[in-house]
Amino acid sequence: MTLREQVYAQALLLAGELTERQAAVLNALCTAMCASLETRLRDGLEPADCKADFVAASSLLALAALGSVGDEEDVEQITAGDFTIRKKRNDAASNCLRAQAELMIAPYLKDRFTFLGV
Repeated sequence: MTLREQVYAQALLLAGELTERQAAVLNALCTAMCASLETRLRDGLEPADCKADFVAASSLLALAALGSVGDEEDVEQITAGDFTIRKKRNDAASNCLRAQAELMIAPYLKDRFTFLGV
């Protein structure tokens, strides 16, 4: 099973029951999130070097994005480069998932500062 397939499998597990359309969108989002996070990794790091965190963060980011596109009439903008979805209303659950994913993967990203311990 490839890393991207692991991300999709974990996202499916966390998402629960999805329609066929939602599962297809989630699959595409997992691919996009893996690519996006991979480009943000520090030089010399590969996704396999931080596999567990990479899989978890990618799947959470995909689920956050899925939550953002769940209701088509609320979507104002969708951008493919660096993947942006902007909604008319604020979605607290998606924001929480996104924040948790960013905290999880932060130690492996370029130009990020995190406390590792005191």
